[in-house]
Amino acid sequence: MKQSPLFARTYDFVAWVIPVTVKFPRHQRFVMAAALQREALEFQELIIEAAHQPDPAERLTAADAELDKVRTHLRMCLEMGLIQPGQYQHAAELLTEMGKLLGGWIQKSRSVLRKRQAFARHLRRDRWIRARRLLEQQ
Repeated sequence: MKQSPLFARTYDFVAWVIPVTVKFPRHQRFVMAAALQREALEFQELIIEAAHQPDPAERLTAADAELDKVRTHLRMCLEMGLIQPGQYQHAAELLTEMGKLLGGWIQKSRSVLRKRQAFARHLRRDRWIRARRLLEQQ
């Protein structure tokens, strides 16, 4: 099975962020490090769950919010001196790519939903027309 680029980039980010945050000073390890790790893992879980849903829109929206939290906390880590500018640049590039891939998936799922809704409207109209014809024949 070929893996989606979003899953690969997310895995790369999580595999990078956990060792980096483990090196945070003790007084930030249970605050910023824990928050960043939790949010990165939550994002990964949400996209995995979305892949197994017939309508992934709800999980993808939650994943988008989680990605924003990761971005915000990562920027705070830079401003607090917990990560180096080069580390921030690497993470920001990964997060930007992940965001683009997620945005594409969200747009695709919305397009599929619109097509399903249009088809359902067509079926309802078709059933109504058939029912009307049956009544006219009686």
